[in-house]
Parts: sequence; C-alpha cells; structure tokens
Amino acid sequence: MIRSTRRWLAALALIVLSLTVLGTRLGSAAAAWLTDDKDAAVNQLTEEEKKAGWKLLFDGKSFEGWHNFKREDVRPGWQVKDGALVCVDPQQAGDLVTADKFDWFELSIDYNISEGGNSGIMFHVTNDGRAIWATGPEIQLEDNVKAKDPIRCGWLYQLYRPEIDPKTDKPLDATKPAGTWNHMRVVIAPPPAKSEVDVNGVKYYDFVYNSDDFKARIAKSKFKNMPNFAKFDSGFIGLQGDHGAISFRNIKLRPIAAKDTP
Repeated sequence: MIRSTRRWLAALALIVLSLTVLGTRLGSAAAAWLTDDKDAAVNQLTEEEKKAGWKLLFDGKSFEGWHNFKREDVRPGWQVKDGALVCVDPQQAGDLVTADKFDWFELSIDYNISEGGNSGIMFHVTNDGRAIWATGPEIQLEDNVKAKDPIRCGWLYQLYRPEIDPKTDKPLDATKPAGTWNHMRVVIAPPPAKSEVDVNGVKYYDFVYNSDDFKARIAKSKFKNMPNFAKFDSGFIGLQGDHGAISFRNIKLRPIAAKDTP
C-alpha cells in the first residue's frame, strides 16, 4: 500500500509539473500575443477612425509628410526609431512641420519627453515668420518636474492654462512622469465654436480662436509685437525640437468642417 501511494503521489506530482510548464508556456504566448497586438496598433488607424475621417500623419517608418521649418529635408537631430518620431539631439534638430496645411481639426498625439525636456505642438504655422513660433500658437510640452520654463505642459503658451486644482492649489496637472508616454488631444475649431486641449483624457481648458478674449490675451503676451502671430486660419502643424529629447507617435488628425460645429 505504501509503495502504491508513493507511485500515485509521484505520478500526481509529474502531472502538476507538466500542467504548470504548459500553463507558463501558454501564459507567455498569450502575453507575447497581447504585446504584439498592442504594438501592431501603434501608428495605425482603426476601421472606426477611417470611417470617421481620421488621417495618419506619421507612418512610424519614415519622415514622409514632414520636413524642417523652411527646409525641404529633415535635419539629423530627428530620427525615426522604434516606431516613433524622435528628437535625439535638439542642437541638430530644429522644428518639424507637416507637408500639408490644416485649418480646423482634431489632433490626437502621444509624446514621451526626457527629464527636464521642453518642446511644443504648434498649429496654423506659416512661412511668414522667421521662427515657427512667430506665426503658430504653441501648446507647451515639458517635464513639469524638472523643466525650467514656468509655462507648464498643455498650456497654450502665455495665453491659456488650466484652472487651479483644489487638491494641490496649483494649476491642474494630468501629466505622467518624464520617460513615459502621455496622450494629448487638441481641437482647433472654427469660431465661434470652442477649441479645446486635453491631456491624458483630462480637459485643461477651452477657448474661441481669434475671439476678443483670445486677442486680448495676445496683446498682453510676448507675441503682441509679432505681426503675423495667430493671424492665419490655416497652416502647418509643428513639432518643436527645443530642450531635451522627445518622441512622438500615433499622430492622427480629423478635419473639422464649419458645418460640423454648432
């Protein structure tokens, strides 16, 4: 009886070990499948997005559709790495702009900024200014912990910022730490419809482009003496190569027609 029990226990242990190994392999395969599936979704449009009119501005493989401001090429400080548009060397980067101009749109974009990094997303950029920020308003991107600029991430530079968060007694901050991916949604709508900026799914503020309030804020900012600042209803979308490294991916845009706004 003792020998039979020992044989039975040994057989049972072998079965448990086999199931454990099989489960580990299946779990690893499932994890790999999920990872691959997630990676496959980067820089691609879903069927629903295609039906809704979204456009992919970055294919994850090349600089197609992009060039440096007032140039036809891309400077070596920008690279395409691991499915992302990366500013690896701000000293050799400069600012990128789209090949196409856009008027009213919804922009969806992921960014990952280095510690102390500072960058920006600009809209309605034209070649009428000596610098990209001389025409296009800038939505600030930065590491809110270590960057030196007091204009924080997601703020429309010197124009609009989120309300005070009662939990911190500081302007609302929904950013994730430097070195991780953040998501930004930007709506630039034809007046009198409201434009909007969201960070990681949290609404920061809204505004009416070129409204009296918008113009009054410009008049109090450093842009007041720039004759072409925010004077255009169409222009390039720009990505700034400024301080520190930054990566962009999933750059998607949906045009907004005036008839689509209330």
